[in-house]
Amino acid sequence: MRGVGLALLAMLLLAAPAQGAETKYSVANGCFAVAKGAPEGPYRLKATTLAQYLLYTKDEQFLTPDGPEAQPSEAAEWRATEAGGAIELESLEGGPKLTLGKRASGCPQYPEVDLSVSGKPLTSPFPFGEVRGLIEGHIHGMAFEFLGGSAHCGRPWHEYGAPYALEDCADHTATNGCGAVLETALSGSTCHDPHGWPTFEGWPTHDQLTHEQTYYRWLERAWMGGLRLYVNLFVENSVLCELYPLKRNSCNEMDSVRVQARDIYEFQDYIDAQSGGPGKGFYRIVTNPFEARRVIAQGKMAVVLGIEVSELFNCSHHDYQPDCNTDDIDRQLDEVYKLGVRDMELVNKFDNALAGVAGDGGATGPVINSGNKYETDTFWDFETCQATEGDKEQPALPRDVLIGNGLAALLPPGSAPVYGPGPHCNTRGLTDLGEYLVRQMMRKQMIVDPDHLSQLARNQLLSLTESKRYSGLISSHSWSNEKDYPRIYDSGGVVTPSDNSTEGFFKDWQRLRKQRDRRYFYGIGFGADMNGFSSSAGPLDEGHQITYPFKSFDGGVTIDKQQSGERVFDINVDGTAHYGLFPDWIEGLRQYGGDAIVNDLANGAEAYLQMWERAEGVPGPRCRSRSGDMRRSGVRHVEPGLRANKLLRQAGQPQQRDGRVWRWCLNKRALDKVAITAVLTRRGRSALVATQARGQRADKVAVGDKRRRVARHAEPAGRGLWKASAGDGITFVYGVRHGRVRFAAVATSTATGHLRRYVRLGDLW
Repeated sequence: MRGVGLALLAMLLLAAPAQGAETKYSVANGCFAVAKGAPEGPYRLKATTLAQYLLYTKDEQFLTPDGPEAQPSEAAEWRATEAGGAIELESLEGGPKLTLGKRASGCPQYPEVDLSVSGKPLTSPFPFGEVRGLIEGHIHGMAFEFLGGSAHCGRPWHEYGAPYALEDCADHTATNGCGAVLETALSGSTCHDPHGWPTFEGWPTHDQLTHEQTYYRWLERAWMGGLRLYVNLFVENSVLCELYPLKRNSCNEMDSVRVQARDIYEFQDYIDAQSGGPGKGFYRIVTNPFEARRVIAQGKMAVVLGIEVSELFNCSHHDYQPDCNTDDIDRQLDEVYKLGVRDMELVNKFDNALAGVAGDGGATGPVINSGNKYETDTFWDFETCQATEGDKEQPALPRDVLIGNGLAALLPPGSAPVYGPGPHCNTRGLTDLGEYLVRQMMRKQMIVDPDHLSQLARNQLLSLTESKRYSGLISSHSWSNEKDYPRIYDSGGVVTPSDNSTEGFFKDWQRLRKQRDRRYFYGIGFGADMNGFSSSAGPLDEGHQITYPFKSFDGGVTIDKQQSGERVFDINVDGTAHYGLFPDWIEGLRQYGGDAIVNDLANGAEAYLQMWERAEGVPGPRCRSRSGDMRRSGVRHVEPGLRANKLLRQAGQPQQRDGRVWRWCLNKRALDKVAITAVLTRRGRSALVATQARGQRADKVAVGDKRRRVARHAEPAGRGLWKASAGDGITFVYGVRHGRVRFAAVATSTATGHLRRYVRLGDLW
């Protein structure tokens, strides 16, 4: 058998690539010569997806089997394979193969957006410990596909790079930027310079709503600046899609969800391709909080998939008759869950068969209300309500009088009703089907976002989640009322307010910080809603401007003014014109709230992960009873020898999770005085479990006993430590200072072999 094992090992070593050898992935974006089949080059290998490349020549052309061409095409895309230690390339259109040579010099750079940062994002050696980083709670990264796929200008990536991803819409360029009907309707901008790459003279801006703002390099810059968790919501509106004259995709909202889900995995592959292979990129789609924590510990960004549409699961209604049933909900909920979706809103702009909406306010309200009529055969059933805070206030004038809103031109003629005096409340709440869906989401341990629900529906939903003590809640972009935030916090949920005003966000933070529930780890995020018809924060005012370059909040990265093509962006002048400027915006918030607001933002990702853990069934943090002695199996569910995730599920969330040291409080006493402490190994297994609670006994010795009692039952281990065998590799450990026992513990053989190190790490003295 030994000979067979050695032979197998030899075969594996021979099959493994040599140290430093190129792979079909590692050549991405490198400069190489061609050894066989084409002119030597050199060529820049621009990755178009995993193991697929453009060969960019010295003359800035693209190699095809027929020679260089001025524009990229399928013929100019080469698929890489590994054969006999060499990298071979074959055009997607066929033809003779090329053999890649050695790395070379003299290649031109392929046109790309600059990150304008230096340094390295922080990582953690412990994928089970507390993370530090920003959270984006509400973004539409795949919105280039919505409204039929022709209303949004540009896209977050293109296989041929920035010059092709960052183009304006065809109808914008044909009219020199003056025929952008949807942009005019949404933002009031009558004309704009339609040139995107490389000048960006007309877009992106913080207040234009139909142009791409989440190009992958902009997103990468935000990640470099500290973004660690990102909730991407698939978005669609079938009414606007049907009425908008240009389209290439289905207007069915669930069809659009499927297309965007396909795209986001391709997007992840594209980023991996630029980074050297599968799993190498910064952008990682995750489906549970434990996976997300591992990703963030690696210094990458965890991406949670969600949905925000008006006809979720095709559950619209017509004159209050639902278009779906519970079987439809179950089938499609299972489908999107398999796609990786873990976060959902029930409604967006229109009432549906699940719930009523909060509506839109101002001049847009009657227009969206007319869309509600177009889709459901009914207008919103709003009435004057007794609550101090209701749904969105409706103007006293009907839609056909509010001719200034260009959206009205897209809808059939007719007047929305004029409602009585405010505040206004939608009489339509959570339906039986809506309640059924929420229960099924909780059963699947998904995250429920109550934003956009009518106040009545939101009250009903929160009462339902409260009855189940369910923590899986997020208000992602300021579409809940102020009175709801304490309920969300009391349930263990999180809030990520809208960012469309820097000063407004600062005031939200001040208010929300007072409303938090101190039982739970606190952090705040932001809900940019970029690509989702929402403007972002404008230029910083003179009293709160930032100075470039500056350090990221975690100190690991130096950030300068961002350059895209020929344009340099400055948060002081441009506001958050694109997603890459969020690190700059965070620095701007520091000018308002100092380190306190930045620290709360840096705790946002951890707050979300702990909320998600509770949704997954992990007990929340709570002080444990002092009753019960320390046994060889530990104390009160905190046991030695458990892997981190099992310890978490069994003992509940600790009040402190500082890498390898976890602490639980006892009897609501101050954590630094009385605590249960677990010290984990580097691989995440509990090795030492200790108590500092006076009177709590471990075998025959209690915390607070005099030294002479310890001496009768244990043997000295040096420097105030005593130990006694508990059998099966478990040891009782006592720490004595000033003549009395200060802590008692049980330790596995791993900790016993390095006892002083584990005691010192746990700060048990």
